[in-house]
Amino acid sequence: MNQQAIKIVIISGAGISAESGLATFRDPDGLWQQYDLEDLATPQAFARNPALVHRFYNSRRIQAAKAEPNAAHLAIAKLEQAFNVVVVTQNVDDLHERAGSSKVLHLHGKLNEARSSKNPNLIEVIGQRELKVGELAADGSALRPNIVWFGEDVPAMQPAIREIKSADKILVVGTSLQVYPAASLLFYARDDAEKVLINLEATDTDAGYQFIQGKAATEVPKLVKKWLG
Repeated sequence: MNQQAIKIVIISGAGISAESGLATFRDPDGLWQQYDLEDLATPQAFARNPALVHRFYNSRRIQAAKAEPNAAHLAIAKLEQAFNVVVVTQNVDDLHERAGSSKVLHLHGKLNEARSSKNPNLIEVIGQRELKVGELAADGSALRPNIVWFGEDVPAMQPAIREIKSADKILVVGTSLQVYPAASLLFYARDDAEKVLINLEATDTDAGYQFIQGKAATEVPKLVKKWLG
């Protein structure tokens, strides 16, 4: 098979961003430890206290903007030199894009975007700027972070499933994929696809994945070198 015809799907999680200095959910200084996720990451929380929710995501946006892609992000982008590559990420930062990956599906939204509170398809790019209470979307509703909050549908799930079903190779990195619905993605892979899971912590999967324990920035470049030959 022509290498360019070989399709690789990368499924990435918080572990790959953590190696660039991004906290998995909380800020590293513990500023947000006093809050429950229900206070920060639900539509009800935004309706109840939009100032608090904006403060949390403004903080995460600034943190993400300061981070740099690591060796794992760069190696994944390098695969595009020889293969058809799609990245499906659980992360809300843009480190994959900044590393050079051209096809990235964000399951949980993007920090550098905002959206209408009424229409999830009405999105605007805000870059690194802060969102403030009272800002309105084009439809007149409150402008909110374009993040998939708890209890909300994951619009990118079906496109992600289609990509995984057609993949010749799948690399899962920086996630144990224990949380649904994202965890179900593992099981859409073809039986004959090469499947590899790289994670810092040991994980159990019965989906036929070769498990490599270690840091993404160390192990992903090794695998990419092997795949590129």
